[in-house]
Amino acid sequence: MLGIIIGIIVLVIIYKIWSSQNTEPPQIPRLDPDEWWGPNEARGKEDKSVRPFQVQFTDEMINDLKNRLKNRRKFTPALEGVGFEYGFNTKTIDGWLDYWAEEYPFKEREAFFNKYPHYKTNIQGLDIHFIRVTPQVPSNVEIVPLLIMHGWPGSVREFYEAIPLLTQRAPGYNFAFEVIAPSLPGYGFSDAAVRPGLATPQIAVVFKNLMNRLGYEKFYVQGGDWGSSIGTAMVTLFPDVVLGYHTNMANTQNGKSTFKTILGAYFPSLVVEKHLASRMYPLSSFFAYMIEEFGYFHLQATKPDTIGVGLTDSPSGLLAYILEKFFLWTRREHRNKVEGGLGFRFTREQLIDCLMVYWTTGCITTSMRLYAEDLSKKNRDLALDQFTTPVPTWAFQAKNEVMYQPPSILKTKFVNLLGTTVLEDGGHFLAFELPQIFADDVFKAVDAFRNWRK
Repeated sequence: MLGIIIGIIVLVIIYKIWSSQNTEPPQIPRLDPDEWWGPNEARGKEDKSVRPFQVQFTDEMINDLKNRLKNRRKFTPALEGVGFEYGFNTKTIDGWLDYWAEEYPFKEREAFFNKYPHYKTNIQGLDIHFIRVTPQVPSNVEIVPLLIMHGWPGSVREFYEAIPLLTQRAPGYNFAFEVIAPSLPGYGFSDAAVRPGLATPQIAVVFKNLMNRLGYEKFYVQGGDWGSSIGTAMVTLFPDVVLGYHTNMANTQNGKSTFKTILGAYFPSLVVEKHLASRMYPLSSFFAYMIEEFGYFHLQATKPDTIGVGLTDSPSGLLAYILEKFFLWTRREHRNKVEGGLGFRFTREQLIDCLMVYWTTGCITTSMRLYAEDLSKKNRDLALDQFTTPVPTWAFQAKNEVMYQPPSILKTKFVNLLGTTVLEDGGHFLAFELPQIFADDVFKAVDAFRNWRK
């Protein structure tokens, strides 16, 4: 009884705070559409053409990588009876490193990476890399543009299995997607900013400019992880540009969402459907999970350059650091397995592909800086989550995503949330893990957006 009374008091306090801050700021911030992120000496000299690009695994790079892998130091033995609770289990790592050095078919994978058309173009001082695949469909099938965005520690590689499904007509629909999949600035084959400040809202500006350069004034958006944050910024800053927003990591953090989340801790039926309550509550379980698994987030949001030194220099360290996320963010129970869930959904080849994007470009440090930029005071002061957006939205929610929010919370931001797909399967890397289910849901969502706009 005492706990309920305390809970009610806390809710009243939070409600008063929420009420006092509930009025939206008078105007959505306007970001500079030409803010320069490249070297100052390059201003006015950038090549704004759209240029073909090819991924290359040079012999020099391959030989250097193999030498580093083969000449690695002996690792500290894992503790008895543990899986991945302490991080990547060193009983497992040698097999991965040996495969990468001796069996991974570098030249075949180079050709695989180049199976889709790659391009670069300079936006606001940065050469932005993107894949662009145009459907080959009959003239009576409409082609609609889809900007699809990855996150960390992902890359455009996540979309390779889904792209052919998106770029052909799916049964029951009279349209197919022209897929534009960019590498985020500082990730993979895209340039990194040379000065602080490039967070997800500023990347939203960069990608809007990219789509405009490709001839699209309006388009659909899909995103997960950082791609979700960028997508949310886009539908907030440019609601007249985005035709519809599909995300596999739907979330919002504002006064209303916080109030409802805490309310649901005491009265879950007021916030979330009974059969889904365990994805949110008890909050103690969620916070325990964050403490156990989100240490990387604090490191990358505070000292990305320090940890980047080791990961840039050591392919063994890079493998351990990144693949741990692919294992544990796919299924939480993999944390307790010595092999980390190896072979559950991804092949060795697929996962080393993901590492190659980071290793060959040396982008791990600049990719991690996005955490520091997004949590900076400058970016927090924009407070974009405090603004609602009218853009029609669809949430694609995997069972094993790092967090879950129900429609009652999501609608505090996305007022036209047209639907949700709640899976009993899948994890953080949905396009990579379940490409057919992912593609089917994108079609379903965009069809709903198109009908809603009619």
